[in-house]
Amino acid sequence: MNDVYKKLETCLKSVREKTDFRPETALILGSGLGNYADEKDVKIEKKIPYHEIEGFPTSTVPGHKGQFVFGYVGDVPVVIMQRRVHYYDGYPMSEEVLPTRLMGMLGAKKLILTNAAGGVNYDYSPGDFMIIKDHITQFIPSPLIGANPDELGPRFPDMSAVYDKELRRTIRRIADNLNIPVQEGVYVQFTGPAYETPSEIKMCRTLGGDAVGMSTACEAMAANHMGMQICGISCITNMACGMTKTPLSHEEVQKTADRVAIQFKTLITALIKTTGTGE
Repeated sequence: MNDVYKKLETCLKSVREKTDFRPETALILGSGLGNYADEKDVKIEKKIPYHEIEGFPTSTVPGHKGQFVFGYVGDVPVVIMQRRVHYYDGYPMSEEVLPTRLMGMLGAKKLILTNAAGGVNYDYSPGDFMIIKDHITQFIPSPLIGANPDELGPRFPDMSAVYDKELRRTIRRIADNLNIPVQEGVYVQFTGPAYETPSEIKMCRTLGGDAVGMSTACEAMAANHMGMQICGISCITNMACGMTKTPLSHEEVQKTADRVAIQFKTLITALIKTTGTGE
């Protein structure tokens, strides 16, 4: 058995010793959504801190919740990842995507990815939401490198439609109904933790990127490998390096994320309820 799959089975056994909850939808929370699972829209059944899961990677960033939350949004059974693991935490890429794969093995068929991102497109503004229609991952190691865990998916998975077209249409329709403006664009993942240079941002724009960040695309690759139905929404928290004269800071990112958090949460809740019931 593949080592990656062995570790996943160990994590799965550890979770199953604590709950038999079977989610339909998985949600990974980015900056500004960290307390979503504490909202009244989520009926919580079980919380499992990452450190209680045997073999599970944990974040090196202080002050962040690190746990799975199992419960219901409306009638939809969900597993929510409060605080993702990043490549810059120092783990191999296979560890960064382990939580995504584990949620799929727990039963989730749909994956909703969220993040805070820097805007590369001059038509964007801080506070905008961007539906991810595609991504560029050539600046990070692929999570599929190494012996293929055949139990999860094929050696050479197709990547022509990672972000489900119907889910993207659904997000846009929901956003229109809620009067929440949305963009749609291409997400570029870098390793972090340093922000990108002005020249790197110029390169991203030349390549067709609209937003940059330090997560998400690798998770989408791993979920696509497993055959999950995927969508992603970025919150544009700042304009990327070199596009304004203001130096970048995590405080700016968090301030913008907090400002639009209510809209973001409303959009996510409506999306889960709509797609979870097959409407």
